[in-house]
Amino acid sequence: MLAGTEHIRAMAELGAQIRQRYFRNVLDSTVSAVCLILCAYGLIKLLEWGVADSIWHAKNGAECAERDSGACWAVIHARIRLIVFGVYPYAEQWRPAIGSIVLIGVCVLSCIRLFWRASRLAALWVISLGCFLGLMQGGFLGLPLVTEQYWGGLALTLLVFAAMMILGTPIAVVLALARHYGPLWARVIAGTCIDLVRSVPLITILFSAWLFFSLLFPEWLSGGKLLRAVLGFALFFACYEAEVLRGGLQAVGRGQEEAAKALGLRFWQWQRAVILPQVWRLCLPQTVNLVVGSFKDTSYISILGFFDLVASASAAIGTSEWASDYVEVYTIVGLLYFVFTYSLSRYGIYLERKMSLAYRS
Repeated sequence: MLAGTEHIRAMAELGAQIRQRYFRNVLDSTVSAVCLILCAYGLIKLLEWGVADSIWHAKNGAECAERDSGACWAVIHARIRLIVFGVYPYAEQWRPAIGSIVLIGVCVLSCIRLFWRASRLAALWVISLGCFLGLMQGGFLGLPLVTEQYWGGLALTLLVFAAMMILGTPIAVVLALARHYGPLWARVIAGTCIDLVRSVPLITILFSAWLFFSLLFPEWLSGGKLLRAVLGFALFFACYEAEVLRGGLQAVGRGQEEAAKALGLRFWQWQRAVILPQVWRLCLPQTVNLVVGSFKDTSYISILGFFDLVASASAAIGTSEWASDYVEVYTIVGLLYFVFTYSLSRYGIYLERKMSLAYRS
């Protein structure tokens, strides 16, 4: 009975807030009503196009055009493997499917408090990436060898993103600490690296990593084209995240550092136990924004000739058979990006509230 009363009271408060914000006077009420009508009309038309009048089975785009109906979702049924797996060999596409599930599962496990230790997270991600790369590459246990030039689709996007986070985060911490606490020479080197990378576009960093690594280092040290691209992504993320963390370091009170030193803690001890936890809590909103943007930036890898999710979608409609149905293909790709980025942002908000409550208590 009490729960029902509280629910009614909460609904009444919500209704009062809506009236206060959107229906406070005649002008606000008119604008709100017009916006509601337009949104309802747009939603009805979208449902008619995407659901009621849509076509789910057709031989090609010309057949969908002859019917003159709504969305032609038949292109997704015909090209879904190319969109999700790129040009990976058809008979071996179960391998990137399992690898993608492993990476997504590790992301979920990383959100559980039980794994919130550096050693556990490192072991979890190293093992998962090893399994993923073993499945994708093959060449052992009867798995055919598939070189990186055939990797693509969602699996490649997840790999680039995961590797970027794993490599870029510790580099960002080192750069931030060097620029904030280091001697003059360390501050100059860290500052020059950060400012140089932040002053040029990501595309320039990728091309530089792709070209210069192969020119400056021997072949056995420069790595493959995918590795050089991942290093470029990681460096770009690290330099932006380093400035975010440096702001957090400046926000932490000087007295806590002095108290930690007075207790006899060494530099890395008081950084790990006192300073960095507070820095991560303070910088969480900016870090989440940067992570979400970095996930979307993985599409730049297509300029190096890789078939990521967006490039695979473009290849799916590259022939005349389904060329007219690009809206449906990019709608599905957009929904995939939305699912991942929205999940990351909502988890960031959850963490922010959790840490805020823990700090207050």
